[in-house]
Amino acid sequence: MTEESVKQRIESGLVGSQVQVLDTKGTGDHFSAVVISNEFEGKSLVKRHQMVYATVSDVLTKELHALQLKTYSCKEWKQEN
Repeated sequence: MTEESVKQRIESGLVGSQVQVLDTKGTGDHFSAVVISNEFEGKSLVKRHQMVYATVSDVLTKELHALQLKTYSCKEWKQEN
């Protein structure tokens, strides 16, 4: 997998999201992602992560072994940055 392919999967599943992906080990199977989406507003951290994992579920544990997440609503992202 590539950073771009992971990014595209997440963006396709969470329309309107902003996604930054990093291959943490350079091996194409361990990634970290920052996902910013209005769909996260009012949702728990667990629910947010479930929403993101659903976008990559077909490759999770096969091609994608680890995905570290940081999730923000657009409002939270503006407050943090």
